[in-house]
Amino acid sequence: LNMCFINPRVLEDVSFHPCLRFRRWESERILSFVPPDGRFRLISYNVSTGVHMLPLYAKPRVLFQEGGTGRFELTIGTKQAMGKNVEKVVVTVPFPKQVLNVNLTQSVGTYSFDPIKKELTWEIGKMQAQNPTPNIKGNISLQSGVPPPEESPTIFLDFKISAYAASGLKVSRLDIYGEKYKPFKGVKYYTTAGRYQIRT
Repeated sequence: LNMCFINPRVLEDVSFHPCLRFRRWESERILSFVPPDGRFRLISYNVSTGVHMLPLYAKPRVLFQEGGTGRFELTIGTKQAMGKNVEKVVVTVPFPKQVLNVNLTQSVGTYSFDPIKKELTWEIGKMQAQNPTPNIKGNISLQSGVPPPEESPTIFLDFKISAYAASGLKVSRLDIYGEKYKPFKGVKYYTTAGRYQIRT
């Protein structure tokens, strides 16, 4: 099999399955290989940040005040230019140790707060570009008698998008040799975020 990409230069730190002919990749940026039996991972790679547009944005607002109180508000939206549905969206916010509890109201989904881990989990689910942007906001309870936190929490996003490659990498053609029948050829793209990090 020979697999060609539209933009192979985006690939960095590439590691290959042993079945791949490395010289062909070095000279022509073509993946030439004889596939082994069963399911396997052909290549693993990284891409530079900013190569392709990330699908979500976050607008956080965190305020820690003297006297044991605070405010938290977060809006998560999809970027209109992408035009894809984002699925299985989960927001995780690890709060500083001074946070005792949160009392929030969410526009969609469900949320929970773990007072031991000091961690907020907001399960949004499916997001569509045309729908109103999900929002969660409310009050934060802080330990009294200690200074309020100086740093705002980091926000983590988990999500999945079908028919979308966040790397921008696309297959231009797949050639199959040595077979008498005409096989079905197809490519499926999907993006899964392990833990996309947003600093506030």
